[in-house]
Amino acid sequence: MKKVFSSIRDNHDTIFKALLFFITLFIIVYFFPRQINFEYEYSKGKPWFQETIITSFDFPILKTQEQLQKEREEIINDNLPIFGFDENIFQQKGVEFVQNFEQKWSEDRKIKKDKGFTFFNLFGLKKQTNQSRKYSVANYGLSILDHLYTNGIVQLSDEFQWKEEDFQVLLQKENVAEKQELDNLFTINSAVDYINSLSKLSLQESDFIVPLLLEALSQNVFYDKQASEKMLAYELDNIVSARGMLQQGQIVIQKGELVNEDKYQILSSYQSEFENQHWSKASVNFVLLGQVLLVFVAFLIFFLFLQQYRPEILQDSTKVTLILLLIVSMIVLTSFTLKWNGNFLYLIPFCISPILLKAFFDTRLALFTHLITILIIGFIVPNGFEFVYLQLIAGIVSILTVLQMYKRAHLFVSAIKIVGIYWLTYFALEITHEGSIVHINLVQFLYFAGSGVLTLFAYPLIFAFEKVFSLVSDVSLLELSDTNSPLLRKLANEAPGTFQHSLQVANLAEEGIIEINGNALLVRAGALYHDIGKLKTPMYFIENQSTGLNPHDEISFDESTEIIINHVRNGIEIAKENKLPEELIDFIRTHHGTSTVHYFYKQFITTFPDEEVDIKDFAYPGPKPFSKETAVLMMADSVEAAARSLKQPNADNINDLVENIIGKQIDGGQFVNADITLKEITQIKKLYKKKLVNIHHARLEY
Repeated sequence: MKKVFSSIRDNHDTIFKALLFFITLFIIVYFFPRQINFEYEYSKGKPWFQETIITSFDFPILKTQEQLQKEREEIINDNLPIFGFDENIFQQKGVEFVQNFEQKWSEDRKIKKDKGFTFFNLFGLKKQTNQSRKYSVANYGLSILDHLYTNGIVQLSDEFQWKEEDFQVLLQKENVAEKQELDNLFTINSAVDYINSLSKLSLQESDFIVPLLLEALSQNVFYDKQASEKMLAYELDNIVSARGMLQQGQIVIQKGELVNEDKYQILSSYQSEFENQHWSKASVNFVLLGQVLLVFVAFLIFFLFLQQYRPEILQDSTKVTLILLLIVSMIVLTSFTLKWNGNFLYLIPFCISPILLKAFFDTRLALFTHLITILIIGFIVPNGFEFVYLQLIAGIVSILTVLQMYKRAHLFVSAIKIVGIYWLTYFALEITHEGSIVHINLVQFLYFAGSGVLTLFAYPLIFAFEKVFSLVSDVSLLELSDTNSPLLRKLANEAPGTFQHSLQVANLAEEGIIEINGNALLVRAGALYHDIGKLKTPMYFIENQSTGLNPHDEISFDESTEIIINHVRNGIEIAKENKLPEELIDFIRTHHGTSTVHYFYKQFITTFPDEEVDIKDFAYPGPKPFSKETAVLMMADSVEAAARSLKQPNADNINDLVENIIGKQIDGGQFVNADITLKEITQIKKLYKKKLVNIHHARLEY
């Protein structure tokens, strides 16, 4: 058991990264849809080069979304609103009319109360003959109300106010609905006009009864919104999704046949039925196994890439976590979007992932990670090939166009270019499939534009990832390179000679790394901080000895050597106290490699020729430079410092100096761990010679 725990302890980092990969794998597979994948790929407008398909089962030919949408629109346009008819209103208002009529008749002395008309009671009373004028006028008034309420009096809402004269509605009476033109119904206003136009009564009688009739007017036809919506929903729900059937044994598509719109829909219907019929618990298990293997293979390839080309990243758990987090985030976001609304798929800013990765790592890693991500996503999105093609092109454009992340304008321009390539590629794919521009979905162009806008969030995300994962980006390097930062200001005040030396080294190293296509911002920042350890003992370094006094004259060679060597250790401590990123601390560690403090070593063996001396006592502890950037800084630091000691800094002397110093570094094996070639070193030497000659050229006295 102890051996097991000991093995776990010794390999805990490897175990953690392995667990991280497997956890990521299972998270991705968890969000994969559990469905049988159709074995054939097909696209509209392309020939069918695969075998002829003969169906082994009956299946309905489904309508296209356009056809279904057209039917829905027709139903909505043809839908008639339902109006309810309340027969009780007339009964209520008729009784009120008779009561008011009786009261007013008895009180009105102006009305001529002659006899001569027969009154038929409209409220269920027995038919009676009465020669009284009272009953004649009342009968006439009730017949008017009967006419108005039988036709219907409606109070129109705003949505029906401006309908055409022949606009039809469904008028529901006693559970029977019949079509009725809206214009045939009375409104309160038209009923008033109708009453005011009465001509069968005398002026006195009209003045008597009209106010009573107007008072008896009320709405008895009402818009039934709930019933109307229920009817519309019923009709929409009962739309038939199929337009025909294909029987068992019939040909679905023949080899060489063009996949036109009709064949495309038949294939889609066949695919849907095929997947439904082959669905079972056993199928689910096999699908799950297949998905695990597919994602595992993708991650295996990604692991091999890191192992072969980026082993330093694979060794860093934090960086591996960041990369896997980005992969998982994009896949999970895609899965949620497809479940919520698949139309928003291209609103997702897929290009944000390669931009973030390039900000922290390099172009190759960003591109490879983006490729793995979209290949996995291609298994869960519709039209996987087109999706992969579209996103791969956009991802490449995003990587190639975002050259300098510390400039916000570059990200904005890159977003515009990404949107442009989205539009162009999507347009090309659509006209290839449809053979025209008529059916192009213009809304997709808005989604692509939205994706470009969301890509701009890469800038704040870079800052967030820097803080969470303790990484450094170009933005941070630019901030750290500001000579007004507290630590550099302190260096300028307390060790001005070292500060000036650091500035010159930064300029040289930056030019050198640009020459061999390295990270210029990283080198510059590293150069500015590489000698901050001299802050502990600034006067023990000759560039800060402005008074001409040298403290080394008062101490032994061993002590002097220790002070000189310790500026590396002190620099690391100061850097950590000021929370400088590890990437910059690496420059402090390696800028002298394992080289020897030659001056004091030679002084020692000259002064004490008989004493045995171990050269390691006069050597820096290392490590040696392990990247192009740290190697370039070592060369720049050495040649710049040595050039200051030349009494005659002419071209020949500088040439010999550079060749001698860098030659000794090569012979001493200082660059064996750095991925820098002899060709690149030769380029740098040539550049440094030119720069140093320009810096130290003789000046005329004016």
